[in-house]
Amino acid sequence: MDLTPIPSQTVGPYFQIGMTDHHSIGKMAGPMAKGERVKLTVTVLDIEGKPVDDAMIEIWQANADGKYNHPDDKQDKPIDPAFRGFGRQGTNENGVCTFQTIRPGRVPGPDGTLQAPHLEVSVFARGLLMRLPTRIYFAGDPANDEDPILALVPKDRRGTLMAQPVRGESGGWRFTVNLGGDQETVFFDV
Repeated sequence: MDLTPIPSQTVGPYFQIGMTDHHSIGKMAGPMAKGERVKLTVTVLDIEGKPVDDAMIEIWQANADGKYNHPDDKQDKPIDPAFRGFGRQGTNENGVCTFQTIRPGRVPGPDGTLQAPHLEVSVFARGLLMRLPTRIYFAGDPANDEDPILALVPKDRRGTLMAQPVRGESGGWRFTVNLGGDQETVFFDV
């Protein structure tokens, strides 16, 4: 018997095939969507701080009232027909992708608590066998201090989950996904 090692399997290079313009969803909120408009720019960096030019970011979020457009969300709140709640974008040569969305409302948490406004994020990239789940919170939101999920993250690591406002750009927010290194983004085991 010959035990010759073979290359490891990753999610690429073929997942980029699904990232054609037809399958990309960058505009999550239509013109009539309720809520505060947000332009979210996401940058993905590798362990050396270099842009990852072929990552894929998926976002799932609640609408402005804190309701997910999903049958499992049984809250007695309206679904906004002008808001998709899901986005998917591939990163460009600079490791960047942009979503046009709204600031989500607060959703229920464990034991009757409320979670701070956040976006659920899945990161896919070469070299990864599975998606990396994380969250994006909005820096400076007072609800962050009482979010039960964010409280599970050590204080010195919470900054890796915070989108930062873009100066001079109304509704502009920037978030960086660091796949490794000293500022590695917190990823969740879900």
